Amino acid sequence: MINHSNRICRTFLRSFSLGVKLSPYKNTFNYTKSFIPAFSLKNSFAFSSANKENPDDAEYVNLIFINKDKTEVQVKAKVGDNLLEIAHQNDIDLEGACDQSLACSTCHVILDSDLYDELPIAKPEEEDMLDLAYGLTETSRLGCQVKVTKDFEGKKVTLPRATRNMYVDGHKPKHH
Repeated sequence: MINHSNRICRTFLRSFSLGVKLSPYKNTFNYTKSFIPAFSLKNSFAFSSANKENPDDAEYVNLIFINKDKTEVQVKAKVGDNLLEIAHQNDIDLEGACDQSLACSTCHVILDSDLYDELPIAKPEEEDMLDLAYGLTETSRLGCQVKVTKDFEGKKVTLPRATRNMYVDGHKPKHH
């Protein structure tokens, strides 16, 4: 007969030392490192680096953010990241109050028309949130929904003069 409490304790200790957070739900894990632990039948961890990204292989483009005060900030943006993440990584004042869950319009950005035309069509949920955005234009999008591609090289992303945040005024985003 297996003593489940000892097994859980050993699993917890192993997980803790490897940086894996155990979830309170049966057999689920939250991973904090870039490896994928998996249980074998003998209750030991196997490691896979298949999803581990090599930072040297990442592609970058130069992108220009135009702040509310019309100052320009040139940033190096990683292809595949969204505009909200890039703004936070570069201390640009783009709010994102809902943590990218499509529940607000505080990451509203205005894109160049040629760049806007190259992007995939916005989902209906994004369109609904954009209806609430301050200073909406024909080329408005939510920064959390726009992933950077190679087409962004040298393009400009304009921040609107204000946002509508029903939670708090004056919030300044901090990157994680």
